[in-house]
Amino acid sequence: MTETEPRAAPGLFARIAVDVTPLRDSRGFRNLWLGQSIAYVAWRMLPVLVSVQMFDITHSSLAVGILAIAQFVPLVTLTIVGGALADAHDRRRILLGSLAGVALATGALAAVTAAGTRSAIVIFVLTLLAWSSFSLGAGAVRSLTPRLVPLEQLPAAAALNGLYNNLGLVVGPAFAGVLIAQIGLGWTYVVAVAGMVVALVVTLGVPPVPPAHDAQRVTIGSVWEGFRYVARQHVVLGFFVIDSVAMIFGMPASLFPQMAQEIFASPASVGFLFAAPAVGAFAASLVSGWVMRVNRQGVAIVAAASGWGIAIAAFGFTTTLWIALALLAVAGAFDQVSAIFRSTIVLTVTPDHMRGRLGGIEFAQVASTPALGNLEAGAIASLTSVRFSIVFGGIACVVGTLVTAAIFPVLLRYDARTPRAAA
Repeated sequence: MTETEPRAAPGLFARIAVDVTPLRDSRGFRNLWLGQSIAYVAWRMLPVLVSVQMFDITHSSLAVGILAIAQFVPLVTLTIVGGALADAHDRRRILLGSLAGVALATGALAAVTAAGTRSAIVIFVLTLLAWSSFSLGAGAVRSLTPRLVPLEQLPAAAALNGLYNNLGLVVGPAFAGVLIAQIGLGWTYVVAVAGMVVALVVTLGVPPVPPAHDAQRVTIGSVWEGFRYVARQHVVLGFFVIDSVAMIFGMPASLFPQMAQEIFASPASVGFLFAAPAVGAFAASLVSGWVMRVNRQGVAIVAAASGWGIAIAAFGFTTTLWIALALLAVAGAFDQVSAIFRSTIVLTVTPDHMRGRLGGIEFAQVASTPALGNLEAGAIASLTSVRFSIVFGGIACVVGTLVTAAIFPVLLRYDARTPRAAA
């Protein structure tokens, strides 16, 4: 072994490990990231808690399914309104209000649980209030980062944001399940509330982020202006369409319960199937240091969305559980890479006075299209088979991505070195 060989591994690690420069250089971003990391773990506990509680009250899976309405409606409406608010007011204040609203709604759930209230309507209403508060703050969260870090650090910041997002998706539900079994539903609600309160205190360290000097008042016209901007900005519209295609055709989560029973002969594996994409996305965030050196970010989105489709199509062919989990993790990793560059581009090319609205519109699209994808997968599976539905969806994702790239060639031409000119 030569003297230079021991230094090769650290050099490689430094090139691929997640870039923490934004955390080191910006106190404001550091407080935002830490606060959101704590809040998101606590937040992802809530769907498990309300689902368990609703089933305990009603003994009906339909009632649990209806809870999705309390999630879906705010995500496709109030995220857009919240984005307009973020452009017109201090984004830090909106975020603090959002966290406080979620904490209060979760605290109310803890209180009614402690009081022995067994009303499905009360649980639904409080869940709706929690999701409404969360949705109103989504635009502020997604538009704060470029005011706290330099534009050249946005890819690294986006990767770090993906890290806490995927950590919450994995840890939050698992933590909730363990705590419910150990200390009961009521005290687990209390733990979730405590996490929200801690996150709120940490977020107080984020500096005020007042609106731009040319910010518009919140009106129907200002909200609609966000959609007009997306229609004009073809590089943004292009990757919105690509991500929608990927989620609508390549999201087979609604088929996981049937696959766990009929294909893998392991009903208990359904939880692993749901968690695998988030695990892959989390791993991709950990080794995301290379994204800072990618200039053709539009090409990266097209490649990542195609990779997602290929991995999903391959997943449809497998009958071995560990291979299936590995392929879902690979798909999740590709999705995270796409998310990093989508976030980077939209925050780079969008003027600051529009970033809240674009953040809200993007979040509404990201949050709602998987539900349509699950509907599509279930409908095709009922007409054909589970395997056909998944493989068809994966292939349709790849074809749709390539067709969209051909329709919006500006996305392939986009170069991070000259972002405004490329867009």
